[in-house]
Amino acid sequence: MLSHAVTEDWYTANHRYLIDLLSQTRRVLERRIEPKADVEQEKQLAHHPAFETTPPALEQLCQIFGLSSFEREIILLCAGMELDSSWGKLCAEAQNQPQSEYPTFSLALSISSSPYWGALTQDAPLRRWRLVEMGAGNALTMCPLRLDEQIVHYLAGLQPLDERWQQLGVSPLQTENLVTSHHALAEQMANCWVQASQENRVLPVLQLCGIETASKKAIAATACHLLGLTGYTVSANTLPNDINQLHLLRCLWEREWRLHRRVIFLDCDRLESQDSSKEHNITQLLDSLQAPIIVCCLERRRLIQRSLLTLEVQHPTPAEQRQVWQTALGELTPTLNGQIGNLVSHFNLSTSTIHIVCTEVRGKWEALSTQHAAQLPLPLTALSTFLWNACRTQARPRLDELAQRIAATAEWEDLVLPPNELSVLQDVAAHLRQRSKVYEQWGFAAKGQRGLGISALFAGASGTGKTLAAEVLGNALNLDVYRIDLSAVVSKYIGETEKNLRRVFDAAEGGGVILLFDEADALFGKRTEVKDSHDRHANIEVSYLLQRMEAYRGLAILTTNLKASLDQAFLRRIRFIVQFPFPDAKQRAEIWRRVYPSQTPTADLDFEKLAKLSVAGGNIRNIALNAAFVAADSDEPVGMKHLLQAAKSEYIKMERPLTDVEVKGWIL
Repeated sequence: MLSHAVTEDWYTANHRYLIDLLSQTRRVLERRIEPKADVEQEKQLAHHPAFETTPPALEQLCQIFGLSSFEREIILLCAGMELDSSWGKLCAEAQNQPQSEYPTFSLALSISSSPYWGALTQDAPLRRWRLVEMGAGNALTMCPLRLDEQIVHYLAGLQPLDERWQQLGVSPLQTENLVTSHHALAEQMANCWVQASQENRVLPVLQLCGIETASKKAIAATACHLLGLTGYTVSANTLPNDINQLHLLRCLWEREWRLHRRVIFLDCDRLESQDSSKEHNITQLLDSLQAPIIVCCLERRRLIQRSLLTLEVQHPTPAEQRQVWQTALGELTPTLNGQIGNLVSHFNLSTSTIHIVCTEVRGKWEALSTQHAAQLPLPLTALSTFLWNACRTQARPRLDELAQRIAATAEWEDLVLPPNELSVLQDVAAHLRQRSKVYEQWGFAAKGQRGLGISALFAGASGTGKTLAAEVLGNALNLDVYRIDLSAVVSKYIGETEKNLRRVFDAAEGGGVILLFDEADALFGKRTEVKDSHDRHANIEVSYLLQRMEAYRGLAILTTNLKASLDQAFLRRIRFIVQFPFPDAKQRAEIWRRVYPSQTPTADLDFEKLAKLSVAGGNIRNIALNAAFVAADSDEPVGMKHLLQAAKSEYIKMERPLTDVEVKGWIL
């Protein structure tokens, strides 16, 4: 293998060595053309001082692939075509074939002192490792021979990646400073390969499982670095489905491993195709590749014939995340006055993401400091806000693909609920604000991770304020709110519901977002007696969701219209239960008073009369908004007549009659 530390002297000596060998081969060809020509004795060039630690590239090539002296001569014969413009004509004269301006096996056999027919077979190194390419011809021995481009570069002392792998988007793994727990995994991976190598065993496949791709790449890069290897990542989505193309890529990568000690990191995290042929091809590649390989996947792949070491990659621990934050923020850390603990409590970020956030925030803070240089010191709340918002932004992309983000602008004043229910919601907010102090500083997390998730059930009829309450919590705590429709998540196919739920929770893990699972009745009814496999898996789906909710670092909210239909065993595992009652007349009047923004022009609205409409808060908001459009179209302030028109439309939508009792006295 060519060393990455070869000197300029080595390159010069290697080039001279190759040129001198080609000169000797040229004289052999000339002797073939003119038998009386003298052939000088081969010079002992390999004793150049530069070759004491690193032999010439040609000799390394022969050693790596076990080439015979005859195969070495073929390599030189083909190398002449790449480095000498007159070589083709020389080959044609040596073969006495004016049109054959290229090397052939026939020519090599005729000029060699140790010809070997077996070198022509497909299993022999030249063709097995695709060192030499064969063109079309009428006979095997007369086919044009050409060195593979990678071998030409290797002989010249260069180490580019094979173009056929570059076309798949292959890129080198980048090392970074790892937290202690991740560095321990990298050392375990390196030790596994070292031990297998010492025992002359096939190196096992290393499989890294978990949701954080960036951390897995960094761990793999460090493991390779510890062994003096170079890792390259390739997405499983880019692998060809054609089995012949896959075999070619496998051979080329095995050659990359032998020549340059390059390791492939196969990223299966976002494998788009669920086609069984793609899965089969990946499994076959893992089984047959005679080179080290690291596989990155969300969950364990099924067992393969080749030995396999699977490691679970978790996010850095809270203590490790705090250390990364402090290091990345540097001199800004003391000014945050403990806010780092709050960030770690809500956002479960990888090392690379934390560094991205800190780089972004540093830039904004420096720009703000420059703008307000005369007003220093700047308020520290600005720095905290920059950090918080940057964390929210970094956590969004993966979840945006799976759920609907709700713009959380509602405030506590927008909620009209009985005092007890409002108090429970405020308790939920307190749990989210103080989770860092209670779990970390007060030691509850050390007692075990089970039950640390904050879960809530919002029960009530449609329009009673369940979603609004989630928005209020999100706005009050400056957290994103994502709505997941459980009726769309639940699948009739066994195992698919759990996969859908896993994707949601995995994507949400880093962001501390509020997850609002709507239509919980689609999944959580009274658990039935297990009569068949579908009953059993329905219960498994419920158990899986409860398990993930209990471990989720943020707030998970379930909404239901029918609390009575939920199993009591399930309800006991929910930390908060809030009943959203249908509003009475007093509460409806209060909702009407708060429904219009201060900028909306109104005229003589009678909230007591409006409260006679027996509708929930959601319907009240619909009526108020529709009335605003009617009034705006008439260029008038919102009045009772506009609300009456909007109420009639809303009742038609609800398929309910609008009674005289409800609208009596609205219009005089």
